[in-house]
Amino acid sequence: MSALSVRHLLGIKEIQASDIDLIFSTANTFKEVINRPIKKTPSLRDTTIANLFFENSTRTKLSFELAEKRLSADVINFAASSSSVSKGETLTDTVNNILAMKVDMVVMRHPYAGAAKFLSRQVKATIINAGDGAHEHPTQALLDAFSIHEKLGSIKGCNIAIIGDILHSRVALSNIFCLQKLGANVMVCGPPTLLPKYINELGVRVETNLKKALEWCDVANMLRIQLERQDIKYFPSLREYIMLYGLNMPMLESLKKEILIMHPGPINRGVEITSEVADSHQSIILNQVENGVAVRMAVMYLLAGAKQ
Repeated sequence: MSALSVRHLLGIKEIQASDIDLIFSTANTFKEVINRPIKKTPSLRDTTIANLFFENSTRTKLSFELAEKRLSADVINFAASSSSVSKGETLTDTVNNILAMKVDMVVMRHPYAGAAKFLSRQVKATIINAGDGAHEHPTQALLDAFSIHEKLGSIKGCNIAIIGDILHSRVALSNIFCLQKLGANVMVCGPPTLLPKYINELGVRVETNLKKALEWCDVANMLRIQLERQDIKYFPSLREYIMLYGLNMPMLESLKKEILIMHPGPINRGVEITSEVADSHQSIILNQVENGVAVRMAVMYLLAGAKQ
């Protein structure tokens, strides 16, 4: 079996295009598995995986847990709010206590950027970053790119626009790294106040006009406003944001072409995207959810060095 060039999945920035291709080909195999009547494989039967979520999550947590169970792994779920972390226990002590129970792999979401990388230097287990602050969310970027590849056949040369709150989004950064490694042309679009100061250093196009971004792109990945990470107001009102950056059906129909519509979730319907657009035939949002399980199965399988 081919192997990834890394021992942990801490971010897309740290992996190679060949790693992404291997993950995609492995995910294709696992997608066939999860669409069979018997949806399990014994690939990780003797592997114990701990899900450590120090931030609220629905889709990512459920997707990882389902992927682990489809691989026949033993699963431990950990929620910081009901743990000794609330009593002042450090991250390293928390994880070391869990690893003392002979855990092989840790899937971690944490509110602070760099937490997964820090942990990978402190413990022996394999670490998968399920989102660290506003830094990276590598498996989301992988499933997004996999979904585009599945629909369009190739990502190389595609024009892909990431629209919305770029400044606070870990999904945006991971997507930029992933899509560029696969040869896509990437644009970010949003209010100037929600675009990072360093954005031009990432080699992406920058646009503040939604209509122009949509006319340019083949795929639009709509991001929600990350209000939970905003300590000041970045735009005058929600109503004004919706008027300038909300994607609705009349705007979509005004384009001279059909584009794919994506969203990493959770969707704020009626804000960054209307229900009519989210549920339209151009939307691949539910494909993203389905592909998330297969991609996460592939990542864990490859990192565990399992043999079928």
